[in-house]
Amino acid sequence: MGRVTSIKTVQVDGEDEVGTKASGSQTLLRGLDVIDALMDGSLPLAELSEKLDLTRSTTHRLASALVDRRLLSFRPREGYSLGPKLLELGHAASQQMHLPRVARPWLEQLSAQTDDTVHLGVLDGRHALYLDKVAGRRRINIGSRLGERHPIASTGLGKALILDKSEPEWIDFYAPEGAPCDSSARAVWLERMHAYAQKGYAFDLEENEDQIRCVAAPIRSVDGHIVAALSVSSAAQYMSDARMAELTKTVTAAANAISADLGWQPKP
Repeated sequence: MGRVTSIKTVQVDGEDEVGTKASGSQTLLRGLDVIDALMDGSLPLAELSEKLDLTRSTTHRLASALVDRRLLSFRPREGYSLGPKLLELGHAASQQMHLPRVARPWLEQLSAQTDDTVHLGVLDGRHALYLDKVAGRRRINIGSRLGERHPIASTGLGKALILDKSEPEWIDFYAPEGAPCDSSARAVWLERMHAYAQKGYAFDLEENEDQIRCVAAPIRSVDGHIVAALSVSSAAQYMSDARMAELTKTVTAAANAISADLGWQPKP
């Protein structure tokens, strides 16, 4: 009669594993957790293992492997920190994340969802530069073209691009220093800008083109800065105040989705 051999199951850091080595996927996920744990700064081994809720031996094994691959760095008095390989990966990722290519699927989805024309633009000096446009299904002629530059102060997209700027900067975008300016009209515009900045979106209320209204929202990069904006534009007959209010959620969600693809995460 043959002898029955049992397979010993070992408990490692809360996970049942055959033998002493974690599965490949589990090890990979733990390695990524180590990198995430060091996002806010370097940590010595004891603090790192406590933050990860792993034993020191497991943490040391994972961190040492990452140091070997230059994903982490180690200094005796400071502990572990993010390594130079991550800089290389970050640069490569930024080169591959061409904004119009990343944004295009979301622009098409937004246009299909609203039946309206969608624009993507960036700040170019004192103007909004249109990088992409997806025409809507309505029989409306929105006279914008790719490569055109439109005023910041009169377009929803332009206002969305400067939501994070200060009031003195807003004033300069409204009318450059020394340029003639209607102070009462500027005061109304500034009041609206403060409201837009608080809510995270902007409107064009037929300010740039007669009978055309739009809802716009900013797009942010991994560092949280506004790097672009998108807008939904249509004829005023399709853009009642009530519909524009409803569209703010849809437009903001699309802008946030593009931001997430660029590496942005909202702060709690």
